[in-house]
Parts: sequence; C-alpha cells; structure tokens
Amino acid sequence: MSTPTTTILVFSHRPEVRESIINAIGRRPAPDLAKVDYVEAGNVADVLTEVDAGRADLVVLDGEAQPTGGMGVSRQLKNEIANCPPIVLTVRRRDDRWLATWSQADAVLVHPLDPLSSAETVAELIRTAVPSAVRA
Repeated sequence: MSTPTTTILVFSHRPEVRESIINAIGRRPAPDLAKVDYVEAGNVADVLTEVDAGRADLVVLDGEAQPTGGMGVSRQLKNEIANCPPIVLTVRRRDDRWLATWSQADAVLVHPLDPLSSAETVAELIRTAVPSAVRA
C-alpha cells in the first residue's frame, strides 16, 4: 500500500537547474508533511500537459528557462488553467522579484537557492494551497 504524496512539477530547460531546485526543496520540505514526488519538465509542452491533466499539486518554474521563461509560463497557466496549482518562480537576480507580480506566481525564490528558505516556502504553499496534501 503506497502513501499518497504531493507532486511537484519542476520546469527548466537545463537539467542541472532542475536538480538544484529539487535538492534545495528536498524530499520532505517540512516534518509535518509527507514526502513529495517530483516530475521534471524540460519544455513548456510538458508543463502544459502535466498541469492541464491535473497531475501537479505545485509547480516550480525557472524564470530563466529558454526559449520560453518561467515568468511567461506562470502567467499563461494562471490565466488559462482553472484551479491552477500554486506556482513558485525562481529568478537569478533579486531585482527580478517584481516580475513575479506580473507573472502571478504565488512565491519567488532567488538563485543560489537556500535550502531552508526554499523548503519553507514550498511547505507553506503546500499547507495553504494544496487541499490533498498529506500530513505526516
């Protein structure tokens, strides 16, 4: 019998960026939450497919992804997907945080990612915005 988990979709065209995001958040973002499963997406089509099918409980988008950045993807998801999951946007420059307002992201993380604040941010979104989140 398997325990239900929260699924986090991580998007970047660069595998090493996806890996750094996953490592920063960790397998269990908080002691009161169950472990999370990750689905990696290397292109926008995969992101749209996963979110449209309802297979992502939370989405983390690389704001620097190419050719389409996470900021535009975030705005598209928020405007086109009913019951869009919470979105975390990662940016390279602290000054780019204001763009998250335009992108309608629920939270922003700045590279280099701090594991404590990354896990804390994701855990808070899971607690408040993911109704199916499993408590440990």
